Amino acid sequence: MDTAELRTALRNAGLSQYQAEAYVALLQLGAASATELADACAVPTARIYDVLRDLESKGYIETYEQDSLHARACDPKSVMEDLQSRAVQLDEAATEIETRWQQPAVDRHMLSIVKRFETVFNRAEELIRDATSEVQLSVTPEQFAALRPALTEAYENGALVKVSLHPEQGDNLNDIDESAFRGVTSEVRVRTLPTPFVAIVDRTGACFAPHTGSVNQYGVLVDDYTLTYVFYWYFQTALWEVWDVVYTAQTPDPPIVYSDIRHFVQDAEPLFQNGKRIVTHINGYETDNREPIDVVGELTDIYYTAVSEPKETLSFSELAGQVCLTIDAGDETYTVGGWGAVLEEVEANRITVESIS
Repeated sequence: MDTAELRTALRNAGLSQYQAEAYVALLQLGAASATELADACAVPTARIYDVLRDLESKGYIETYEQDSLHARACDPKSVMEDLQSRAVQLDEAATEIETRWQQPAVDRHMLSIVKRFETVFNRAEELIRDATSEVQLSVTPEQFAALRPALTEAYENGALVKVSLHPEQGDNLNDIDESAFRGVTSEVRVRTLPTPFVAIVDRTGACFAPHTGSVNQYGVLVDDYTLTYVFYWYFQTALWEVWDVVYTAQTPDPPIVYSDIRHFVQDAEPLFQNGKRIVTHINGYETDNREPIDVVGELTDIYYTAVSEPKETLSFSELAGQVCLTIDAGDETYTVGGWGAVLEEVEANRITVESIS
């Protein structure tokens, strides 16, 4: 390191330009009067006394009187320890900056845009572990394996876990092992096209990242009931409804559990039109005050606005409009809607078919 580089390093360590100039010159001289030191460096004579006092207060030099003010450098041990501690601190700061850049803390904002997939994945894993109602997930087999412990926790908490598997760019999905899904998922479907990473949890949290072959790499984190609904519809229409089921934990006999009113209507409408008596258990919220409510009763009417006449098989998109159930609970009749219901008395979070007769 040459003299100029040493002065620069000292300035980076907290010395002013004049202090660094005077200290380096004094190291070379050993000891000198104030005026001699000013002549030997770029510090003006009018400033040299202030500079020496500042250097002495920092422990770099000591001054003494010998006809005039003189100075000499102190034992550099304390200076070296200070510089080394600063170096360690800067090294730790560099490591911390790298860590925070790679895995920034995620604040609970309504909408956050992040730049690393790891941030999206870690947030999804956190949400899934705490899920109690429903998890909807679009992942590759490798991502599914990494999230399997978290999904198992959600499944054991009683959440419905729906997984849409898709391949990496240029790969194919072969040899689906159903045993990997037991005790972990409620239903699994396979999409043959590369797909973004999507996780929707308990209707309030959503995590999204483009697939690895996308030109733009970023992530979206949502912590909002209404915004999450947008991702929910994307998942249902593009990643779920039209793809083949490769595994389901649901049996054809009651109790049959639904997390979406439209899926319930797809199955219940033909039975209802054929005169079947369907007893349901509705778990949800009162729409006027958001208080939890449980309703058990007979299905007495199904209303939907998308088609004018009942069909034997309804697609999910045909039920995109208002969908409403009427449930006779014996002492009272309730109207029941789906996610975001405002016209009905109850917003259904889960619908369980208790019996069909």
